[in-house]
Amino acid sequence: MSETTQSKVNRLKRIAGQVRGVAQMIEDGRYCMDVLHQIQAARSALAKVESAVLKDHAASCVAAAIASGDEAEQREKFEELVDLMEKSRK
Repeated sequence: MSETTQSKVNRLKRIAGQVRGVAQMIEDGRYCMDVLHQIQAARSALAKVESAVLKDHAASCVAAAIASGDEAEQREKFEELVDLMEKSRK
């Protein structure tokens, strides 16, 4: 496993622990604003991992499609990115 892959996996494991902590806070009846702050922190951490995965995709998969000269493959990678962006707006 590459260092960047391991870094993303480690971040996701920390986020999973953070989410378990939020669930425990709710079970314990903690103050709503404290819970909301932790949810925002988890969302922000997840967005950073998402960004890293997207950058990797662009640097490897999309770049390979461009270098291949295969228009169908290029179109497919472009459509994947557009679909992802459309889903993120919902």
